[in-house]
Amino acid sequence: MSLDLDDIDRAVLRELARDARQPASALGRKLGLSQPAAWRRIKRLEDANVISGRRVRLDATTLGFGVTVFLGVKLATKGRTSVADFERAITAIPEVQVVQHVLGAYDYRLRVVARDLSDFERVLRRRIMTLPGVGEVEANVLLTEEQRPGPLG
Repeated sequence: MSLDLDDIDRAVLRELARDARQPASALGRKLGLSQPAAWRRIKRLEDANVISGRRVRLDATTLGFGVTVFLGVKLATKGRTSVADFERAITAIPEVQVVQHVLGAYDYRLRVVARDLSDFERVLRRRIMTLPGVGEVEANVLLTEEQRPGPLG
């Protein structure tokens, strides 16, 4: 079941995507709503699972992780056990920020952060390439990234 979103709902989502910490009163002032009306909109969106939590976005560079690499990982074997073993093992590597099981040339797409390229090489050689089932790997180093508001912008 999809929720019908009006222009105000979309504006609420855009504002929360920009700054999820803002209180309903501040959000209401920006959108011409009372605090209770803004709160009801947020609550309705949460109840419909349009909003699922409010997260803090960490700046990897400020935290000392100057390199982000996207890895395509192709498993050598693709049995149920191989997939489960790989997924269990990959979650133990803190530098791996995102794990996506995908359809295409690779089985997984990983977002990996490292302090620099030599640190990434260490993570790749000692941690990722030694995981169960890892076959082929392709690395793409992130040069720049622009955060986009998505389909609501």
